[in-house]
Amino acid sequence: MYIYIIDDDDAVRESTELLLSTSSFDASIQTFASAEEFFSEDLLGHSGCVLLDIRMPGMDGVEALKKITASDSNLVVVMISGHGDIPKAVETMKAGAFSFVEKPFSDTAITEVVTSALQQSEAQQEEAELRTHAIAAIEKLTPREKEVLDKLVLGLLNKVIAYELGISTRTVEVHRARIMEKLDVRSLPEMVRLCLLADGKDNALAAT
Repeated sequence: MYIYIIDDDDAVRESTELLLSTSSFDASIQTFASAEEFFSEDLLGHSGCVLLDIRMPGMDGVEALKKITASDSNLVVVMISGHGDIPKAVETMKAGAFSFVEKPFSDTAITEVVTSALQQSEAQQEEAELRTHAIAAIEKLTPREKEVLDKLVLGLLNKVIAYELGISTRTVEVHRARIMEKLDVRSLPEMVRLCLLADGKDNALAAT
């Protein structure tokens, strides 16, 4: 896990790094004086938290946020805003920011929001790994098994699937057993959840 602090204000950047480095975070901390400097390091593949100042020369925080969210990164962004930036900070929430903290922020406020952001990033990373596993498992199925799977996920009964595919109910049962074995699931709900994960549905983890 990583914590990235992006702020053109040297004092804010350094004091925040000092605070977080002396807290109990199991994460590496790096600081950047600009969004351009951050993106030059190719760090979007990492998981963790980005503390991102809204107002910076060059690429501002809003532009940087949009670039991070567009990359489908597991990094969770917390916006740092001045008092006059609150409306813009709220706008960034709609654009994908996890939260925002207002300057000057307290030690408690920043550590709490970073803790929550790291937890969120960890959950996103776990879901991404599960999705990769789900996609790989489904790819093992034959074309006919994928057809049967699609109809099972729709909630169709074996006899209905048999009628629609022009095969016997017994054949559907055999396909169903093979599908469950290949996907390493033991029930229809598990099968549905795995398919939701493969499709990238946001509520996939909630199905457990």
